[in-house]
Amino acid sequence: MLIDSHCHLDYFSEAEIDDIVARAKEAGVDRMVTIGTRMSQAAAVKALTERFPEVWGTVGIHPHNAGEGDLPTAEAIAAEADHPRVIGIGESGLDYFYDKAPRDAQAENFRRHIRAARLAGLPLAIHARDADDDILAILREERETGGDFDFLLHCFSSGRQLAEESVEMGGYISFSGILTFPRSQEIRDIARDLPADRLLVETDSPYLAPVPFRGKRCEPAMVAHTAKVLAEVRQMDTAALETLTTANFMRLFAKAR
Repeated sequence: MLIDSHCHLDYFSEAEIDDIVARAKEAGVDRMVTIGTRMSQAAAVKALTERFPEVWGTVGIHPHNAGEGDLPTAEAIAAEADHPRVIGIGESGLDYFYDKAPRDAQAENFRRHIRAARLAGLPLAIHARDADDDILAILREERETGGDFDFLLHCFSSGRQLAEESVEMGGYISFSGILTFPRSQEIRDIARDLPADRLLVETDSPYLAPVPFRGKRCEPAMVAHTAKVLAEVRQMDTAALETLTTANFMRLFAKAR
């Protein structure tokens, strides 16, 4: 069994979703997590999890959307996650590549999501792009002042230091189709060297379709191609890699058991 640990099912049209979930199951992707990017979207995420037994969800505010209005409190975010099929908080974090929201708003949003994850007892899905130093600084500060919390660096495309220090803090790392791109050797090297018990796979669909679908719209079924490359990088049998990443997912997202 494979689990797509991060996708955006509500970005597809209503007419497509049944077929997308069916194709995922045919490809051996038995479960998938549809991710929150705005609090106003939480109802749609929950509706998808109630409609499909294969789908879990998270709630949160993407860094791109952190500047759109007053940020909810950590308590309000945690309360929104009080649903049997919501298994995580996020995605939240920092994105200095697009800089669609002021950086101070992104940072405050990130901190509130960390605190919400701690309050809810759920892992936080972290978006990190071109912001490695500030991601690490906030992770360290929040752990020092508030205690440990579970987290996942999703769609990893950052530097080795962020990966290794995050794992030292107890974090997990998820790899998307980026792992399969020809120019991603540095990411493959990082994936090769990380502890096996911290690895997950995802699509981030509808974005970042893996090779051989590069340039096409991505969907959860395609996570099998990323898993195959990760298995090759780790010199593992693909079935063993699937078993490993599923076990890692269930350890991190304990509410999904």
